[in-house]
Amino acid sequence: QVQLVESGGGLVQAGGSLRLSCAASGRTLTSHDMGWFRQAPGKEREFVAGIRWSLGNIYYADSVKGRFTISRDNAKNTVYLQMNSLKPEDTAVFYCAATPSRVFKPISSYYAEYDYWGQGTQVTVSS
Repeated sequence: QVQLVESGGGLVQAGGSLRLSCAASGRTLTSHDMGWFRQAPGKEREFVAGIRWSLGNIYYADSVKGRFTISRDNAKNTVYLQMNSLKPEDTAVFYCAATPSRVFKPISSYYAEYDYWGQGTQVTVSS
């Protein structure tokens, strides 16, 4: 079983930055894909960024390319999401998720294909 705990959310002004952390426990995730998703009120959960732990392959949603950076720390079993140039439309609850990597298939952006989820952390960007 995998437990994921997000932290680092908060209130920031437009143009500001935040760094989210996702600490994993229960098992190492070297054979997993890690994803960040977000869900704004009244909207569906959407993919933000993903990383394949073993190889470091990275995939971003178009809406965050050039502003957000996903990374991992093997020693800490933690995944990060550095968010720069934040916009009011980035306001959402951000979730960390994990799923076993699928050989010869890319990182999934579909939330239903992720098995493990954190509790979420609120990010609010004021204009």
